[in-house]
Amino acid sequence: MITDVRVPLEDRQQYSTAYEQMLEKVRYEGAYPDRERADEAVRLVLAGLGRQLTGEERVELAACLPLEAARVLTTQIPALQPLEGWDFVKDLAARSGASLATTRWDTGSVFAAVTAHAGRDLITRILHRLPTGWALLFGQAELKPTA
Repeated sequence: MITDVRVPLEDRQQYSTAYEQMLEKVRYEGAYPDRERADEAVRLVLAGLGRQLTGEERVELAACLPLEAARVLTTQIPALQPLEGWDFVKDLAARSGASLATTRWDTGSVFAAVTAHAGRDLITRILHRLPTGWALLFGQAELKPTA
């Protein structure tokens, strides 16, 4: 469960500058009160994404992210069957104990930062590999192929 416990300054982990910048982008996008809350969101969402991605896109995405974020993504064992977008949000909410609305907000905030690091081309390739409903989580229109 995501908590609002404050970590004393002397007990905080030292992060790379790149990860600190990512946290600042997430903090700004999500209007979080501090970087600790942004860090919680990043860890929750990237762990969930790591359970959904496989193959070349997973490796390429990890290479684009700061080391701390890449570790969270790549230490997850991918699920046998990826979830649709809304099911992904529901799964994260259940794991964190947060509301669906809060989890959806966290997801959008983190994916905005992920897109900034990865670029649109890689995100588009990732979206083509995932089931429906993911584009909206990345702030894009859900385009359906014509029959």
